[in-house]
Amino acid sequence: MIKKHLLLLFLSIAMLLNGWAQNKGHIILSTGKFITGNDPSWSQPGFTDTGWKDQRLGEPWQRQGFQDYHGYAWYRIHVIIPSSLKASAAWKDSLRIFLAHVNDVDETYLNGKRIGKIGTFPEDPEGYISKWPAVRDYHLSASDPAIKWDADNVIAVKVYDGGGSGGIFMGTPYIDMLQKIDGISFENPAETIQYLPGGRAARILHISNHFNTQAEGTIAYTVYDAIEKKEIAKKDIKVTLAPFSQQNYTIEMPHKMGIEIAIDFIESQSNEKRTFKQVLPYLLTPAVSATPRINGAKLFGVRPGSPFFFKIPATGQKPLTYQVKNLPAGLTVDANNGLITGKLTKAGDYKMILVVKNKLGQSERSFTIKAGNLLALTPPLGWNSWNCWGLSVSDEKVKSSARALMDKGLVDHGFLYMNIDDGWEATKRANDSTIVPNEKFPDMKGLGDFLHSNGIRFGIYSSPGPRTCGGYLGSYKNEALDAATYASWGIDYLKYDLCSYTEFMPRRNSSLEDNQKPYILMRDELKKQSRDIVYSLCQYGWQDVWKWGPEMNGNLWRTTGDIEDSWSSLYRIGFSQARLSEYASPGRWNDPDMLIVGMVGWGENLHPTRLTPYEQYTHISLWSLLSAPLLLGCDLAKLDPFTLNLLTNDEVLAIDQDPLGKQARQVLNKDSIQIWVKDLEDGTKAIGIFNLNNDFTKATVKWEDLGLKGAISVRDIWQQKNLGVKKGEYTETVPPHGVHLIKVSGFDKT
Repeated sequence: MIKKHLLLLFLSIAMLLNGWAQNKGHIILSTGKFITGNDPSWSQPGFTDTGWKDQRLGEPWQRQGFQDYHGYAWYRIHVIIPSSLKASAAWKDSLRIFLAHVNDVDETYLNGKRIGKIGTFPEDPEGYISKWPAVRDYHLSASDPAIKWDADNVIAVKVYDGGGSGGIFMGTPYIDMLQKIDGISFENPAETIQYLPGGRAARILHISNHFNTQAEGTIAYTVYDAIEKKEIAKKDIKVTLAPFSQQNYTIEMPHKMGIEIAIDFIESQSNEKRTFKQVLPYLLTPAVSATPRINGAKLFGVRPGSPFFFKIPATGQKPLTYQVKNLPAGLTVDANNGLITGKLTKAGDYKMILVVKNKLGQSERSFTIKAGNLLALTPPLGWNSWNCWGLSVSDEKVKSSARALMDKGLVDHGFLYMNIDDGWEATKRANDSTIVPNEKFPDMKGLGDFLHSNGIRFGIYSSPGPRTCGGYLGSYKNEALDAATYASWGIDYLKYDLCSYTEFMPRRNSSLEDNQKPYILMRDELKKQSRDIVYSLCQYGWQDVWKWGPEMNGNLWRTTGDIEDSWSSLYRIGFSQARLSEYASPGRWNDPDMLIVGMVGWGENLHPTRLTPYEQYTHISLWSLLSAPLLLGCDLAKLDPFTLNLLTNDEVLAIDQDPLGKQARQVLNKDSIQIWVKDLEDGTKAIGIFNLNNDFTKATVKWEDLGLKGAISVRDIWQQKNLGVKKGEYTETVPPHGVHLIKVSGFDKT
């Protein structure tokens, strides 16, 4: 993350339907008075704040003249609340003060009355607890004497920022009167979709009333086939919702690409309407076979003398038994779990055959260990805690995520890294300056042993600066101690995030040397360890890191800022990687950031990704073509059938893990159709046909445009089926923001 609070937290559809849209007559709160420091008298309406600075609301204070400030600050927002706001409202019950996101802790007053507090301050008995990125949405009875109708009101907000960016931002603050519809939410959990026989699916719609008052209205839904361009079903349902109640409705529809649903709820009293639209998730990956199959990397790098650790990823009906032919001296394999361990003392290439058996048969595949100086010979596959747990990550959450990684079968498909992001560090180092974990992680070595015993590799996070992006301790001036500590815990992967080190760099026009220095320091300390630690450079692509990352001994490097679960972010980041193809190779990977599928949301605000199913297929396809690390950021315990199906297509994952290590090239960009081609080790090519239009579009690939000729065999990679021989060209209808991913063979080069 660049700055943890500069992430735009996009609200889920359920949240939007929960009333966070502005109602008629709303008052925008655009500016406020601002001062750093802390004084309780600043909460009182009679305090004179004429000497305070003016600040734009909705933007961090670091962008408004307080770049390096962290700690306490206050806002005082003056606003006249007209009685006409209440008089014109259909429901005159409650006034809403919406402050968007306040980072990290706030205590808010209206004319001296405290109306809310989220998080805890350092002086509180519980100590500092950040509640980023919780939304501040405060409701008051319209008859509350704290409200001064038709007069000046003072909204005073005490803020504590523990690191990163601070203040009121990531949204537009406003005041309005609540409507009953603001208490209504629609939820269509992906895990409730039932994929039925005969090409049918059933979607369960939850409609909830979150207010202590009865609500009435009409649900109007339409099921639409976007490919055939016709309505399939349409229905109106009258509903009466008791206070704090929920009703469920089942909607049946075809299970195929292109099915969309639109739902309106019209609240009777106000006649206000909320609209929800969604593409029905559809499964493309065939069910996993009961016969054995070996998945994951075909190459693995280790330094001679370092502990070797690799779990053979394999699917098939359990129990499975594992064997390795030509296993070199110094290594052993556990026949029950496929875990290869030991040590290789000499450099060289060790070629062997992996064998997995069950009662239905066996599978064999070649596997090479390269003992040398290069690690991560294929892009890392695994999970990172940030996009799911944020700063609330804990030992138990990591262990539960690891169990889910195993229970859901992702380990069997090659997802073998479990990386703790920010939020694990204690507030102070030990007396000898050794980094120690906070109370959420009582035993880091024990956690590492737990992960390793289950075949999972252990990752951790730090910064070369004094503080991480979340305000925790970084490695500044303690690089040697931290590297040794990580090795003693059994760490296999380090994400090193620039964060507060920017305080030691020029504010403008930082040099190449400025950017390299902190990564050189940790590089040299990692080299000294007797344990292999994959080195992830997280500095957002500054100074063309892909050109000098290998000199830092970096195994992967972020090429962009942080990704968000939106099409605009996915498009901006993913499709900007074309110029970087020459800089990817085994052990040296361009990293366009983590995957944004499943339930994401940084801690307490998890929501389903806002990407459509079409966009999610694009996401996984493009990242695989890019030879990018595939690091999940979702709640693994809440993986729905669609997301699990999306992540467990071994033919797609094999493109990402291809031993040749080539990144795809963009060979066509015309009329919002892009074609990317990746050379594979076996001489075939993977081709991604991407449709950036907003509608279904026919796309044609002319083989001569790709430098190919002859009768070319085409295979649909997502559906894992052969499409036959195509001469001259190949045409397919591609969904909006979607992809058609194929593999071609049997060609001659022009």
